[in-house]
Amino acid sequence: MNLKLKTILIALVAAFTITNTVVAQRIAVVDITEVLNSLDTYTAAQADLDATAEQWRQEIAKEQEKISSLYSAYQTEQVLLSDDAKIKKENEIIELEKKVRELQRKRFGPDGDLFRKQEDLVTPIQQSVYGAIEDYAAERGYDFIFDKGGSAGILFANPRMDKTTDIINRLK
Repeated sequence: MNLKLKTILIALVAAFTITNTVVAQRIAVVDITEVLNSLDTYTAAQADLDATAEQWRQEIAKEQEKISSLYSAYQTEQVLLSDDAKIKKENEIIELEKKVRELQRKRFGPDGDLFRKQEDLVTPIQQSVYGAIEDYAAERGYDFIFDKGGSAGILFANPRMDKTTDIINRLK
């Protein structure tokens, strides 16, 4: 009986401690997508990015159409061409395909023109929004602010809640 009483008492103390810890933390949620979409500067930047991306897509599509017509012409006249002429035409088509792939990579690749333009236009706006969230959290005493949409995760975390150093010290 004494062991059961100790177990129940420990469970109650643990539950009380966890409840107090959770209650002491102030948490809020923000829909970062809605906030960004409410800003005229952000929607203008997105429209600019979309227009630029569409222009580049059309540029690439035009080049792909050229390749398709060259390939069609090659297929039509290939029976009349000598082996050297066939190889020359095939190499010409292959080279144009490489150039189009390179153009796609240059425009839309991970470090491409669109990515850099997005960083130039959108990143300052996002930094401004995150700064406003940090200021709001500090003024209102929030420990954590999460993105309601879930795409960004934690938008703000009070530095005093970061226990990384404690864990590192335990491991030493």
